[in-house]
Amino acid sequence: MTDCHDIAVIGSAFGGSLIAMIARRLGRSVVLIERGHHPRFAIGESTTPLSNLLLESLSVRHQLPRLPALCKWGSWQREHRELAAGLKRGFTFLHHQFDEEGGAEPRPLRELLVAASPTDAIADTHWYRPDVDHFFQREAVATGVEYHDNVELGSVDFSPPTVRLSGTRQGEPLSFEARFVIDASGPRGFLHKQFGFQEAEIPGVAPSQALFSHFTGVRRWDELTPSEPGIPFAPDDAALHHVFPGGWMWVLRFNNGITSAGVSVLPDLATELRLSDGKPAWDRILQRLPAVARQFKEARAIREFTHLPRMPFHSQIIPGDRWALLPSAAGFVDPLLSTGFTLTLLGIERLATLLAKPGFPGREELAVFALETDRDLLAAGRMIGALQSHYGRPEEFSHLLMLYFAAASFSETARRLGRPHLAPGFLLRGHPEFGPASASLLHEATQFPEVAVTAAFLKRIQEAVEPVDVGGWFNAGRTRWHPVETGPLFQAARRLESTEDEIDELLARAGFPEALRKRGSGP
Repeated sequence: MTDCHDIAVIGSAFGGSLIAMIARRLGRSVVLIERGHHPRFAIGESTTPLSNLLLESLSVRHQLPRLPALCKWGSWQREHRELAAGLKRGFTFLHHQFDEEGGAEPRPLRELLVAASPTDAIADTHWYRPDVDHFFQREAVATGVEYHDNVELGSVDFSPPTVRLSGTRQGEPLSFEARFVIDASGPRGFLHKQFGFQEAEIPGVAPSQALFSHFTGVRRWDELTPSEPGIPFAPDDAALHHVFPGGWMWVLRFNNGITSAGVSVLPDLATELRLSDGKPAWDRILQRLPAVARQFKEARAIREFTHLPRMPFHSQIIPGDRWALLPSAAGFVDPLLSTGFTLTLLGIERLATLLAKPGFPGREELAVFALETDRDLLAAGRMIGALQSHYGRPEEFSHLLMLYFAAASFSETARRLGRPHLAPGFLLRGHPEFGPASASLLHEATQFPEVAVTAAFLKRIQEAVEPVDVGGWFNAGRTRWHPVETGPLFQAARRLESTEDEIDELLARAGFPEALRKRGSGP
């Protein structure tokens, strides 16, 4: 292939396909290059309110009318039932201790349920990536993107005036020319390997390992342990986390009978479990978590286990002359808080702004893009590193989580109100009050874990959250369950530079039932 395109995108998962669609809508000629072919397995499946809002905003702004339906469970089931997905009402955290004898384990040491939506209709989703990535790729082609799969790229030449990508397809040589290259090929992807970039550390984050697969026959947790009255949602209708000393397990259900499950564990535990053994290591984990073992008693892995010997990744270099890495190719921390989609979409939003201008992004613009991408990744790292330090401490782990949920809910609300300047940076890293307070608390919790046990530390968390509290995170009685309540949102109207009427209009646009759009209302 010798035709010169404006943009070449490497990697056709949802991020690469989405930026390819947007570039095409902006009038650019685009070629999308894929090493494999769809449908194919991919990990990373869980959305959040902020990631759905970003996807919806990008889709509307760039006239991609078939994508917004994917941003809510209800509209997805009405318009795209052919795509497998899972209902995600929020986050479920169940804390366990290892039982070396494999005896009967009682209820978890602690449970924490945090609702992200008041109803199924406007809930978040788990993406069954083989279906959803394929959908995004087909949508890219429908917008006029040129697509090539089964391409094994072998070299890249940045000699002016164009970039030449060379490789083979089914044994035949081929090449592509473009004026700008976007690498969406994931951690340690094509350009990272081609340039031989070094990896940088993510301060405070342990080099965790992962082991995962897809399963059938995974039982629902509420079948094994009946839920108590008043619970805001069924534990399985969420991102279910089993947390234990040294790591955690995710359990994400899709509506096609498949469940995504895997573990992320710290280095010492990974060595002890011999995580690289695959299925035998998985069995050893279940032997030490008898309650979880009951959930997987009849389960069957439907694909080989994947072992990642080092999950965190941070590329030292993100853009260069006529190229840029999407955040998904620039770095990754851990799937603990479902941050991957959000970081990718924030990067796509920034890059789309640059591509909307005449010409191609210059050195200074790409330097800003890299700086913001890097700062977002490090903000995610601070949060996850602190939680890693407290896997075996249920109370402290739950308290630290309030920093995440406070930042995420405030950011989403500010954006929905059209006031993104109130929520600068991922997890409010640039907020004048919350940003430095949160960074200090997370640093202390990581470097001095014993500090987080104290009442004084919890008070400091409450004080840090107060300026951005739109969820009533420390309201009396809310220690284990956090339903969606709108009263704290109305109370925060002034902080959001809004009126109560504007808050009510926001809730109506978001699809909240009328009964929940009254000041002070609960679930």
